[in-house]
Amino acid sequence: MIANIPETSRKRVVIVGAGFGGLALALKLASEDVQVALIDKNNYHQFQPLFYQVAMAGLEPSSIAFPLRKIFQKKKNVHIRITKVRAIHPDRKKISTDLGEIWYDYLVLGMGTNTNFFGMQNIIENAIPMKSISEAIYLRNRVLENFEAALSTRDKDKIAGLMTMVVVGGGPTGTEISGTLAEMKKMILPKDYPELDFDLMKIYIFESGDGVLKVMSEEASRKGREYLEELGVIVRTGERIADYADGYAITSTGEKIRTDNLIWSAGVIANKIEGFPEEVYGRGGRIKVNQYSQVEGFSDVFAIGDLAAMSGDPAFPEGHPQLAQPAIQQGRLLAANLVKLINSQPLKPFTYNDLGSMATIGRNKAVVDLPKWKFQGVFAWFVWMFVHLMGILGVKNKVLVFINWFWNYVTYDQSLRLIIRPRVTRKIKAES
Repeated sequence: MIANIPETSRKRVVIVGAGFGGLALALKLASEDVQVALIDKNNYHQFQPLFYQVAMAGLEPSSIAFPLRKIFQKKKNVHIRITKVRAIHPDRKKISTDLGEIWYDYLVLGMGTNTNFFGMQNIIENAIPMKSISEAIYLRNRVLENFEAALSTRDKDKIAGLMTMVVVGGGPTGTEISGTLAEMKKMILPKDYPELDFDLMKIYIFESGDGVLKVMSEEASRKGREYLEELGVIVRTGERIADYADGYAITSTGEKIRTDNLIWSAGVIANKIEGFPEEVYGRGGRIKVNQYSQVEGFSDVFAIGDLAAMSGDPAFPEGHPQLAQPAIQQGRLLAANLVKLINSQPLKPFTYNDLGSMATIGRNKAVVDLPKWKFQGVFAWFVWMFVHLMGILGVKNKVLVFINWFWNYVTYDQSLRLIIRPRVTRKIKAES
């Protein structure tokens, strides 16, 4: 079966993944004389840095997602297909998808990463990841359902398990979730559940390294921990969650913590596609590419963003940080290089322009690392909000997010604590 994409005389660039890198690439190529086939399993672009706010009932899912077809409504050379890619066939210049095979002149892989549970089966079955909007909604449902369940039992141990949160991973996502949970415990949840004893609710964050936010500066790491502890989060560094059994998170030291809420943000692994030789894959399953984003051993196949481990940069010998900016910058440069390649012009190597990193831990509490300036506190918090607001696609989404943030700030409350379960459709067998 062959997927139905119009045949033209233009060179066809197939982009797999509409994340930050794939979208930046598609937007640039949309104005060039090429045919673009953009493939993703979802029909929308997700703003991943704010998944945790959806999970913590601070934002509506729709406010951080933007329909792909709306983005490219006026671009007749861009063809969107919603499907899963199963394999690549470089010898035939085709990919296999659930819609059928799609041929390409140039293929760009930008499928990003997924949660890495490090092969721990009990963790896989019980932990709550957060790498998509649907997983963020599931986390919100799970937390709220557990509080509802806590109202219906008198067993203090069970209540403590339903209310206690264990967050695994001390990076930006883990610290942001922990800080938000601590603020909800302090200002919101007691108003919703006055019958519960919130002294039973504990919030832990575990990081196997020697501090939280270690991807940032020493000042940011130190201040991040200070903010978390001010909010009442129990910070455990140099430890990890090694297992989960019978309602207990088991630490690397053998301690058991009663919890029904194990939130996993401890690591990622690149999404794999079949068809490459094993030597193409590096650490974390990332695909080895050169400074032009070409996959090792291929001139017409490229990888960008979190999926790619680019060689040639001594500052990042194992690949650039798995953040939005490297993906966006790689996508934009690759668009220009593909045009050069089609016109037989020399390509420009990628140089990462580090614009800095930031994380927010709570109200008026954030840390920002810029190349020449590092700061924390209230001003950092407003800078974090402005940068993330500008990064969201669509004026309407920006306005909705701003209104939600303003309302939450003024009222010390959130109005999106809804338990939304997917409908289970019942198959009706036809009678013979």
